[in-house]
Amino acid sequence: MSTLHAIDIHVATRYLDEQSAPEEDRFVFAYTISIRNEGATAAQLLRRHWVITDANGRVQEVRGDGVVGEQPWLQPGENFEYTSGAVLETSVGTMQGSYELVGDDGTVFEAPIPMFTLSVPRTLH
Repeated sequence: MSTLHAIDIHVATRYLDEQSAPEEDRFVFAYTISIRNEGATAAQLLRRHWVITDANGRVQEVRGDGVVGEQPWLQPGENFEYTSGAVLETSVGTMQGSYELVGDDGTVFEAPIPMFTLSVPRTLH
């Protein structure tokens, strides 16, 4: 049995050493997100909501339309991938959030983005 609205999200992260300045508490990370429509109906990504937390407990919330200037429309089985970035004041942090989508049937639904870690290589054991 297929679900009408189902979005699968995968995340890959990397530390951008060349853009970071640890001595100035500036740690830059890139993350690549793959969004796959596993549902039975097409859906369009309308908005994003991120909660970014650094190792000092500082929380940044980011809300906005679409992702990287786009509001991709995904047919069942289609995939959309994009890369964006985050700047932290610590060498380790986490991100989590959600995407708001609308199905072709008019249903507005959320796709949760599971928490993932941003960390400078060889920081976490």
